[in-house]
Amino acid sequence: MVTYYLMKVKGKAKIPDYIQLRDEQLTLIGYFRPGRKERLEKVVKNAEYAAQLQSVIDGMEAYGKMQKVELE
Repeated sequence: MVTYYLMKVKGKAKIPDYIQLRDEQLTLIGYFRPGRKERLEKVVKNAEYAAQLQSVIDGMEAYGKMQKVELE
């Protein structure tokens, strides 16, 4: 099982929203816009995990709250 943490960061004015992707030790491993699936796939390297994470990202509404995602 692999654990990731996601947090949605609200952009201001011309700066878009971003997603922070962190590993089990909460180390930042990715920082990208929610709609950039290709960037997520480069960071995660597993297409199945990337697809699962993208579905969670698409459903995220709250800003600034860390969300734990466990993948098998």
